Amino acid sequence: MSSQPAVQLGHVGIFVKNFEEMLDFYTRVFGFILTDGVKPPNEGVAFLSGDPDHHHQLVLVGGRGERKDSVVQQISFRLPSLGAIRQLHAALQNEPVTEIRALTHGTSWSVYFHDPEGNRVEAFTETPWYVTQPFASPIDYSKPDDVIYAETLRLCETLAEFKPLQDWKQEVASHLLNKELAEKTTAGTY
Repeated sequence: MSSQPAVQLGHVGIFVKNFEEMLDFYTRVFGFILTDGVKPPNEGVAFLSGDPDHHHQLVLVGGRGERKDSVVQQISFRLPSLGAIRQLHAALQNEPVTEIRALTHGTSWSVYFHDPEGNRVEAFTETPWYVTQPFASPIDYSKPDDVIYAETLRLCETLAEFKPLQDWKQEVASHLLNKELAEKTTAGTY
């Protein structure tokens, strides 16, 4: 690839054997809150964050058991724009990767693929909207940005809990602040 966009580590997903225990551990020890997902015993998916600017920083995926060789479910990289996602998607067509999938999660535009050694990778950028997760729908990155934007907005408007991303971030920030105040009050440090 000739000109790479600025990239940040976005989040990591891990497979877990005991979903409830791991969810309790990461929320209790690191202070993450459950921002989205479902949590039935051992087969759920939990999106966890400790920062309202990030829908999730860690994803727990149940059902690891004996059928998974690796604990890593995926590694995700944040790119700066929809244009950068489109550029990467085009560049991947000439790389030794497999299973390239172009998706929108409503909250993001993403490209998934398996790297040359078979590791699952996601590159994403946020949309300006929030919808309940998990959600995924195919998207065509050969279309112009304004068309992708309009199509994604129309799709999001039909989904559960659709709202501007900024509203969702304010709700998470309030939840995190309330949790922090409650912990300080319980500990007698407030």
